[in-house]
Amino acid sequence: MGLVYQHIRIANAARPDLEEVDAKALVDSGAIDLCIPKLVALQLKLQTMEQRMVTYADGRSELVDYVGPVLVEVFGRKAFTGAMVMGNQVLLGAIPMESMDVLIDPRGQQLIPNPDHPNVPGALAMGFRTSRP
Repeated sequence: MGLVYQHIRIANAARPDLEEVDAKALVDSGAIDLCIPKLVALQLKLQTMEQRMVTYADGRSELVDYVGPVLVEVFGRKAFTGAMVMGNQVLLGAIPMESMDVLIDPRGQQLIPNPDHPNVPGALAMGFRTSRP
């Protein structure tokens, strides 16, 4: 499978007065979080919430800023998340993808809404029990 890119919108969830950023994101289901370049974090005036240790594929590790709150949108589906500030392109990882209920279509090499929930994002609540009256 080749690389999959998707246009997404990123906003500062705490500052709706700021303009959103349109970004061409690399979609990576092997990555956990949303990753954004420093320029995007500055443009959105995102607050650093903590530092996170990132380990790269080559074994190197480094501390990066974890910023938020971030609102991500694709296909009209939204997710609230944080983002690691690193690299020179936006990377859409598994957590925001799961929250928006979107999937990678390997045959079409594209991101798609979950066909099981085409109109609204779905979510699992397995193991959750409602109290009985």
